[in-house]
Amino acid sequence: MKKILLTSSTHVLGLRIAKILADKFEIIACTSDPLPDFMKANYVQIPKGLNPTFSHEMLKLALDHNCEYILPLQLAEIESLSESTMLFDEYGITVICPAKADLEVLDILPNPTKDMPLSLIVDNHDLLTGQPVEVAVNGLGVMSDSGMEFLLAIAR
Repeated sequence: MKKILLTSSTHVLGLRIAKILADKFEIIACTSDPLPDFMKANYVQIPKGLNPTFSHEMLKLALDHNCEYILPLQLAEIESLSESTMLFDEYGITVICPAKADLEVLDILPNPTKDMPLSLIVDNHDLLTGQPVEVAVNGLGVMSDSGMEFLLAIAR
């Protein structure tokens, strides 16, 4: 089973996507939030996305855990990793987030409600449904009814 490093795993969106991905991936649950002692065994502590070393810390963590994917959920994490995707590609790690240029024009949907179906897009393929999609952007989000528009979902 492939491994995915999931940030913001203690947020509502993180918990929701972890549940959805549980039968498809081995999940390495991460958070930058402070944790009480009884929760520390279940989560890997990571720096905040605004930290200048965030990308390198995530690369090290992904390599240490043999992860094929990283799914950042907070906007600062997405912004940081969108600038470093080539570095991760060199190590065979796919960062599931929009390219920096795409990020600047995408509409953002904080904490989508439970009734909104999520899509996890990588290279015109929805990893959740196994179906091809028309949008040429990577990330977790919500597809429009037409299948032509994509709203980037973030944890807030």
